[in-house]
Amino acid sequence: MKHSLFFLIFGLSLGITVCAQTPELYIKRYSSIAVKEMKTHKVPASITLAQGLLETGNGTSALAMEHNNHFGIKCHSSWEGDRTYHDDDEEGECFRVYDHASESYRDHSLFLQKNRRYAELFEYDITDYKSWAKGLKAKGYATSPTYADKLIGLIEKYNLTKYDMQGEDPDYAPKVSGIGKVKLHPNRILYIVAKAGQNLQSLSKRTKVSVSDLVRFNELNYSSVLEEGQRIFLQQKRKYGHKVEHLVKTGETMYTIAQEYGIQLEYLYKRNKITAGTEVVSGTVLALRTYK
Repeated sequence: MKHSLFFLIFGLSLGITVCAQTPELYIKRYSSIAVKEMKTHKVPASITLAQGLLETGNGTSALAMEHNNHFGIKCHSSWEGDRTYHDDDEEGECFRVYDHASESYRDHSLFLQKNRRYAELFEYDITDYKSWAKGLKAKGYATSPTYADKLIGLIEKYNLTKYDMQGEDPDYAPKVSGIGKVKLHPNRILYIVAKAGQNLQSLSKRTKVSVSDLVRFNELNYSSVLEEGQRIFLQQKRKYGHKVEHLVKTGETMYTIAQEYGIQLEYLYKRNKITAGTEVVSGTVLALRTYK
C-alpha cells in the first residue's frame, strides 16, 4: 500500500496521468465510439473493442494514455498530424498522435476499410466475430499465432457481441406490420410465417419488400405457391448457418435445410462440396459453418 501511494504521488508530481483501468471501465468508456464506427464503416464493434483492449492493455499503454493512439497505428508517409516515437518492431518508430481517442477509432476503421488486404472481411456478417477475428490473423494484421483466439476470448468473456446487435436496423420491423408477427431468425435475419391464402404479391404489398427480392431471398420462383406455415425471409440469408452442422433426417431436402438455418442454398452446396441440385440421404452430416 505504501509503495502504491508513493508511485501515485510520484506520478502526479511529474504531471503523469495514473490510471489503473479495468477491462470493464475501458469497454464502458469506448463502447459508444465503437458502435458509431460500426454503423458508419461496418467493422464489428466487438472486434474493435477487443483489439483496443488487447493493444492498449485495457487502456493503460503509453500510446493510449498519452497520445490517444489505441491501435498502434504508425505514421506512414500520408500522416500530417503530430507524432511520437517508440520502440516497436524497430527502434524509434513513428506513431500517430490524436487529440481524442475517437480519432484513433476512426483511423482504425478506415485502415481496415480502405486496405484491399482486408476486403474479404467485409463480406462476413457484422455479428460474425469469429470469422472477423480469424480473418484479421489470416490477412496478417498481427504476427502472434494466438491473435484470433485472444480476440475471441475477450469478446466472449466480456459479452462484446451485445454491441454488434446495436447495428441492427430498428426501423425495419414497423414497415412489415400488419402481416403477422415479424420474427428474428437465430441467424439474425427477419422473417415471417406465411398464413393461409397469402402469396408473394400480397406479401410484397404489405411488407414493402419487392416480389423480386422475396423470390431472391427465399430462392423461389415467381410462380411459387406459398404454404401455410412456410418461413419467408424478408432479408438476404447468410453464407453460413447459425449452427456448426446438421444431421439430415428423412424427408428433408437441401432447400428445407437451408431455410431452417438461414443459409443461402448455393453456399450450403459449396460448403459441403456437393453438386447443386443434388439431394442427400438421411444420416448425412452437413457442415453449416467452418468453426465451432
